[in-house]
Amino acid sequence: QAQLVESGGGLVQAGGSLRLSCVASGSIFRVEDMRWYRQAPGKQRELVATITSGGSTNYVDFVKGRFTISRDNAKNTVYLQMNGLKPEDTAVYYCNAEVLNTGRRQYSYWGQGTQVTVSS
Repeated sequence: QAQLVESGGGLVQAGGSLRLSCVASGSIFRVEDMRWYRQAPGKQRELVATITSGGSTNYVDFVKGRFTISRDNAKNTVYLQMNGLKPEDTAVYYCNAEVLNTGRRQYSYWGQGTQVTVSS
């Protein structure tokens, strides 16, 4: 069993920055792909960015050039640096990770979410 815990959300003015963190812990052999999703009120959860265990990244178009995903494999931690925030970025941000456990079985885990609110 593994757990993901996010932190770093908050209230920021438009144009500001926030850095989200997500730490994976538990019976972990290796963390594979890690992703950030977000869900705005009344909308479906959507993928924001992905990073592989090797560090390859992918972003959805609406955050390219503004958000940066990174990870520290030694700490089983993924980050999302968000710059140039816009009111439409307001959402609950969720961390998702594919975890290979100590029994060499892979499962997908979700964090509890962290609220990001951008005021205009």
